Amino acid sequence: MATTFQIFLLLLTVFAGTAAVAKKFNLAPAILLMVVGITLAFMPGLPKVVLEPEVVMQILLPPLIYSAGVSMSWREFKFNLRPIVTLAIGSVIFTTCAVAAAAYYVLGLPLSVGFVLGAIVSPPDVVAPLAIARRLGLPRRILVILEGEGLANDATALILYRFAIVAIGTSAFSTVKATETFFTIVICEVLFGIAVGWLSLRLRQWAHEPRIEITLSLLTPYLAFWVPEHLGGSGVLATVACGLYVSWNGPLLISSATRLQGIFFWDLVIWLIEGILFLLIGFQMRLLVEKHNALPLGEVLTAIAVVSAIVIVARFVWMFPASYLPRWVSKRLRERDPARWRYIFTISFTGIRGVVSLAAALAIPLTLPDGQSFPHRDLILFVAFGVIFVTLVGIGLTLPMVVKALNLAQHGHDEAIHERESEISARREILHAARNSLKEIIVERNLPEGLARFLQSRHEMRMQALPDPPSEAGQATPATRGAALVREMISIERKLLHQLLRDGKITDEVRRRIERDLDLEEAVVDNREKTTPL
Repeated sequence: MATTFQIFLLLLTVFAGTAAVAKKFNLAPAILLMVVGITLAFMPGLPKVVLEPEVVMQILLPPLIYSAGVSMSWREFKFNLRPIVTLAIGSVIFTTCAVAAAAYYVLGLPLSVGFVLGAIVSPPDVVAPLAIARRLGLPRRILVILEGEGLANDATALILYRFAIVAIGTSAFSTVKATETFFTIVICEVLFGIAVGWLSLRLRQWAHEPRIEITLSLLTPYLAFWVPEHLGGSGVLATVACGLYVSWNGPLLISSATRLQGIFFWDLVIWLIEGILFLLIGFQMRLLVEKHNALPLGEVLTAIAVVSAIVIVARFVWMFPASYLPRWVSKRLRERDPARWRYIFTISFTGIRGVVSLAAALAIPLTLPDGQSFPHRDLILFVAFGVIFVTLVGIGLTLPMVVKALNLAQHGHDEAIHERESEISARREILHAARNSLKEIIVERNLPEGLARFLQSRHEMRMQALPDPPSEAGQATPATRGAALVREMISIERKLLHQLLRDGKITDEVRRRIERDLDLEEAVVDNREKTTPL
């Protein structure tokens, strides 16, 4: 236990240092973490760190999926449901079949083994592509489609993976039965996830205590994931459905105190999980090298090259026809949502594989039910790791050049300006409506003049704090100058506060209460400053 905790502290230390370096030099953290993990894996004296698939699939994956579901907009998810389903189900199945065919005809592997390999490497990761894409300022719709795909494609791949494993073990497979089972799992998991989301929100509303509510929110993804997974499903779709339900119905049921604390808690948890996972992926290189003696290096490199090429090309081959054919058939769809080839190309290019693929490869059983060794297990492990490395490093490093060549960053910039304009407009509309309601309340309840003046002055201050209309890029506005001055005044107040503490005029408890108010005010200023157009 002590050794495990020491290894965990080591991982945290390396992760924090690597993340700081990545931020300092504006690098993609996922790529740098994986490279650092590979480097440290071979350092003398360091213990061997094995990524247990059960830990990934049952402990680390549920909160990642749930958090992404909660942060996802249900309205945007529903609007982009067609491309999300096309990628999460259609592209995964197509890629699985393409890899299986290549493994059979090019690499000479049994077709059943090819399907296992295809199911493992077919789903793009949900974490790394989004982290890289957000840094590049891509248009919102591309991010929504990538995130929606990443949420749902793991379910498709894991179900196919289990079918393929069973087929190898029993030498029997029924396409009709597998299709029926697949859709049964999808429907049941979605319904179960919605039920868990409903129950979670009611329990949290009943508890009405931030620490209890946050604890319940942490338990929610495990309930949504573990039950379907134990019954033979994937657990992924149930967790996604649960997160989307909470995202849509939670705002009016979750208290402000819980929301403020919960945002910080979940942000830290997800940041730690994502970073340590990519670090651990790198550490697995040592495990694979130890198995290298039984495999010719040329065979391994050939398999990695072939499968990597297939998963990259198959995504393009699937994505363009799947995007254009429905629009050729439906005039209404063509007029309502015209195809944008730049968006389609970027989504097709951003097919980075990640931790689920490696966890699935590691979870392959060592032996079949009859006691024989699982065929080509070590080769599958090598190929899975190789595809992750090639897509993460290769696509991750070249994606900025693709985005620049397609001028998508400018699209994202224009979209961000429009979004911030609509936010300012929404804030102004809300405050105007609240001011009218305040006038009615003052008259109806016959409030004292002093209280009415206080409420009106508070409202006017909030109106004045609104950002100014959009200005030219780089031009300072009163809002930006005011934010800097408010931050300076808060800094002065903090210094005076600590001087009073040192002089013994206030207690630490008083200092903490005043400091919390200053922290909240500064957080409001930071949030308002982000609303100022670029």
